[in-house]
Amino acid sequence: MTRITFDVMQATIEKALLNAGLDAQQAALCARIHTETSCDGIPSHGLNRVARFVDYLQKGWVDAHAIPECVKSLSVMEVWDGQRGPGITNAIRAVDRATELAREHGMGLVAMRNTTHWMRGGTYGWRAAEQGMAAICWTNTESCMPAWGGKNTRLGNNPFVMAVPGKQGPLVLDMAMSQYSYGKLQVTRLKGEQLPYAGGFDAQGNLTCDPAPIEASMRILPTGYWKGSGLAILLDAMAALLSGGSCTAEIDGIQQGSCTGASQIFMVFDPAQISGQNFSEQLAETIQQYVNGSMVAEGFSGVTWPGERQKATRERNREVGIPVDDGVWAEVQHLAS
Repeated sequence: MTRITFDVMQATIEKALLNAGLDAQQAALCARIHTETSCDGIPSHGLNRVARFVDYLQKGWVDAHAIPECVKSLSVMEVWDGQRGPGITNAIRAVDRATELAREHGMGLVAMRNTTHWMRGGTYGWRAAEQGMAAICWTNTESCMPAWGGKNTRLGNNPFVMAVPGKQGPLVLDMAMSQYSYGKLQVTRLKGEQLPYAGGFDAQGNLTCDPAPIEASMRILPTGYWKGSGLAILLDAMAALLSGGSCTAEIDGIQQGSCTGASQIFMVFDPAQISGQNFSEQLAETIQQYVNGSMVAEGFSGVTWPGERQKATRERNREVGIPVDDGVWAEVQHLAS
């Protein structure tokens, strides 16, 4: 497997984004986030997303020149219109503003409407937690998953993020409402591998671990079956309600690519003002040690807490280079030329 250094990958992506029309500041920030995402072991929303992002910029589905605007302020809460600008820069602005509000009031909430794909949602949980903050964030998406009992897509997989800071590393959960994201299906297919657990249905309605038939049928499996289906519906409703933005049904009507017109929520809490910094740090450590001390089940090598594997993967890839799919890397190099 080819490995690329962090700096080389970031510089290459940055050049591709500059070529696509982003200004220097936007290109540098987006390139760093894409590279960090691949470095953490999630290429589906890092390097592998660059070509699609460039395509959306060229089509005008993402507006490189958009300036997000605060349209309502309610003490600890603000509503912003992302003007369909780059999802990463909009989301960074939103979580940073929510953090500012949390430092002032103990908690802050920014609801962002009319934005575009934020790439890896966990980025914003990590960003808050590394500043000593706790966070809850989520986004809605275009329909890409059937409701439980349905065959055609009616729900977004609506990624959901929670983060709690800690000395040994933050607890960070980043999950879609589908058992696997489409990015994970793509990565698994490119490797010629099978999913470890059934991820959806083929065209004939059979549960399968083969990612290709699931991609073709778009019948991905909701996490927890009917529970994930219900949670996806309510996350969609709450994101649209709080932001005054579009729900999945309305995003589908736009028909301009992944998450164009999405609604997103960024809630940030300052533990120092609520329970005390020492309490927060001790809480995370207690949970981490307790989980790590689990009796290991058959077929597993250990038990980890959310965020632990990403932290270890990041450190390893920083040292030995980030693994890439050769075809994807060649495509991004071409965009940068």
